[in-house]
Amino acid sequence: MVESPFDVDIEVGEVIEAEPFPEAEKPKMTKLWIDLGDAEIQSAGQLDHHYDAAALVGRQVLCATNLGSVRIAGFKSEALTVGVPSEEGYPVLVSPDDDVPLGGTLY
Repeated sequence: MVESPFDVDIEVGEVIEAEPFPEAEKPKMTKLWIDLGDAEIQSAGQLDHHYDAAALVGRQVLCATNLGSVRIAGFKSEALTVGVPSEEGYPVLVSPDDDVPLGGTLY
């Protein structure tokens, strides 16, 4: 039996800080600082289409944490914050329905 159907580690985190990211080449980008329980990471995504940055603080999100990091306009993005496309094709965040322990892994 397969232990995990995923090659990617997807963990629950809580957004502890968020701000618009107008310096990025892609439009409507947001910088996120995320608490995974045992570590804090940064992520960037095209979230301004559906979310005000301030409203993201305190929200639990799912993060792909073992993809490596990239620099976007000088900002180190260490995880991919998981979303699915809206009808317009812009990310809608995937979140647990209830608060769960930070760092929990998707299975």
